[in-house]
Amino acid sequence: MPNRMRTLAIGLVVALGGRAPSLSAQAPAASPADVGSIPAIVRAFYEVISGPPGAPRDWRRDSTLYMEGATFVAMDERDGKPVYVILTAEEYRRKTNDSFVRNGFFETEIGSRIERFGNVAQVRSVYETRRTADGPLTGRGVNYLMVFWDGTRWWISSAVWDDERPDNPIPAAWVGSFETAP
Repeated sequence: MPNRMRTLAIGLVVALGGRAPSLSAQAPAASPADVGSIPAIVRAFYEVISGPPGAPRDWRRDSTLYMEGATFVAMDERDGKPVYVILTAEEYRRKTNDSFVRNGFFETEIGSRIERFGNVAQVRSVYETRRTADGPLTGRGVNYLMVFWDGTRWWISSAVWDDERPDNPIPAAWVGSFETAP
């Protein structure tokens, strides 16, 4: 089966004139400072959604971080069972914008581990949330970001997250640790 998938992929590239389709035309132009490295795209991922009450979020900048068709999966638990919501980046923006602007929202990375192989990487990013930059802690959790390098920039293809709960604590060793695995 893997050889069949490889054959199909090669056939697609040949049909496209010997090159893969460009993702750069699929979104507004990104700032090279946002997409030039994995830590930079993760930093931008948090910056675009963070801000005080009344401040609009920079959704245009946010739209430059994701490949077309990127998915978000928000995990939760109800009655002891996992539940999830799958969203596109645009659906996430629409769902959260009013609350973020009305109440303020700051999500800050407090630990991470980047695992890269060639042009793909997985980022485990531990976060905490607050309503104001120096306000009381309102939550913590873990984002898993899948990213890839297209030869010119990094793209986020998906983000999956779960919040910390009493029965789902974040390992203490993950907080304050920023590492890159070989």
